[in-house]
Amino acid sequence: MHRPAPATKLWVMGIDEYGGGQGPSPDVLVVTTNDVPGHRVTRVVGEVFGLTVRSRHVGSQIGAGLKSLVGGELKGLTKTLVETRNQAMERLVEQARARGANGVLAFRFDVTEAADVGTEVCAYGTAVVLARE
Repeated sequence: MHRPAPATKLWVMGIDEYGGGQGPSPDVLVVTTNDVPGHRVTRVVGEVFGLTVRSRHVGSQIGAGLKSLVGGELKGLTKTLVETRNQAMERLVEQARARGANGVLAFRFDVTEAADVGTEVCAYGTAVVLARE
């Protein structure tokens, strides 16, 4: 008689662990486009950015190394990168708000290695003042 294998518990990442971005009604609208339908740019404030550098955790590096042997997503590193990107975006929004902007156009992320000790994440774009048409 064949017995089914014991059930394994799968770790499922929630949307907050693998996603980011703004809520439904932000006071500073951040978009990847060069314009916002239904709005016009009344003033260009200038470039804004949010920067953060995260060091690598030795435990996560060992775990990632072992996981790379069998393949699959590195969930711990995914979660860390999402948190890092969200922090960089929050800093960008804070800078835009402090400079009087209510929008950021042409939003982008740049991710680079920082001297082999961590990951630098920079969120950047053009801060503007938007008005409804």
